[in-house]
Amino acid sequence: MRLRSSYDREILKLALPALGALAAEPLYLLVDTAIVGHLGRPQLAALGIAAVMLGGAFAIFNFLQYGTTAQVARAGGAGEREVARRLGAQALWLSLAFGIAVSALIALFAEPLVALVGGEGQAADYAVTYLRIAAIGFPAAFLALGGQGYLRGIADLRTPLVIVIAANVVNVILEVIFVYGFGWGIEGAAWSTALAQLGMGAAFVVAVLRGLERREARPSLALARRVLSLGKWIFIRTSALMGSFVLAGAVATRSGEAAIGAHQIAFQLFIFLALVLDSIAIAGQIIVGRELGAGRSERAYAASSRMIWLSVAVGGAFTVAMLALAGVLPRIFTGDASVLAEAALLWPLFALMQPLNGAVFALDGILIGAGDGPFLAISMVVAFAACAGLLLATLAGDWGIRGVWAALVVLILVRLALMAARFRRGRWLVTGWA
Repeated sequence: MRLRSSYDREILKLALPALGALAAEPLYLLVDTAIVGHLGRPQLAALGIAAVMLGGAFAIFNFLQYGTTAQVARAGGAGEREVARRLGAQALWLSLAFGIAVSALIALFAEPLVALVGGEGQAADYAVTYLRIAAIGFPAAFLALGGQGYLRGIADLRTPLVIVIAANVVNVILEVIFVYGFGWGIEGAAWSTALAQLGMGAAFVVAVLRGLERREARPSLALARRVLSLGKWIFIRTSALMGSFVLAGAVATRSGEAAIGAHQIAFQLFIFLALVLDSIAIAGQIIVGRELGAGRSERAYAASSRMIWLSVAVGGAFTVAMLALAGVLPRIFTGDASVLAEAALLWPLFALMQPLNGAVFALDGILIGAGDGPFLAISMVVAFAACAGLLLATLAGDWGIRGVWAALVVLILVRLALMAARFRRGRWLVTGWA
């Protein structure tokens, strides 16, 4: 890899603010955890139950964001500025519709959903309460997905960063007032999050619509289908990915408390490191979509190659850091000797997979930007099948936490092999808007 490239400045210009917004989003849960944790064990358990369901819903519906970014960037690159703006409006309409539907389902089926994930007693009651209040802000939170997707597509990453940070600040202030000032307990935490999300959603709507004429903001079935034409494949891809993680957690849980504790530590670090890699992938979505829309397939390929190598280099740096701190990082999270012993078993696999993650994240963003949805979905389903097979073998053979993480490495390796082959063949280099 060359030390410098003509694409580096633009990649960093897009990736750094994207990283800021990505890093700010998990702060909602971190703030809730820090404050609710002082209310008692049932309240904290309830938040954990709710977070699993709400986080899963947001992850599965991220096609509203990624699909919009790719389509808007391609339209902009092709010179279809009005179409790009109208796509932004359709993203808002779709996000609102999905948000209302998901909100209604969560509010109506909160009790059986909590029971499904194993909630019991007072913790279950608190979780149901939290979910039903938090559901009020869900439509606005979904609007933020669509709005952020559009703004990324037009290469405006500063506005989403400002809005997300402001929403987090409002959430902190309201949560302190509601929980400690008014004594509302976990209900106060839910209300603060819902109100902050309502404000965030409204801000994204304003940010998108201020650049549109009234006729451009009207619903358009044809353009909505265009957004969903890629979005439906990303939905399948994300569902299969989440299924892999859920199944891995389930197998780790059946390996004992120490195993699930070690798995939780490594997986949370995995998600944290993924934020950095995902910021480069977002740059890939934007640059590739724009360059292919403008008919510049050579530039799209060259910029993509650079992003892959940059992402692999970052992943390599993570590997060095994780191996060097193998005896330190797990102790930050726990002092339990059994958990630390299990963490030592999985740690080499977790550390050494980081460069592979870098390549996979970059390729994922590149192919999303190219609109190569069917391949992304099919390749992810194949990778899920390989991962699931090894997880089931781990469960049957009692291979423990090392088997769980070996399965996750297989997930990454299969995805890498399939996407790298696709990238080299160049069939994703489809230019123009139509």
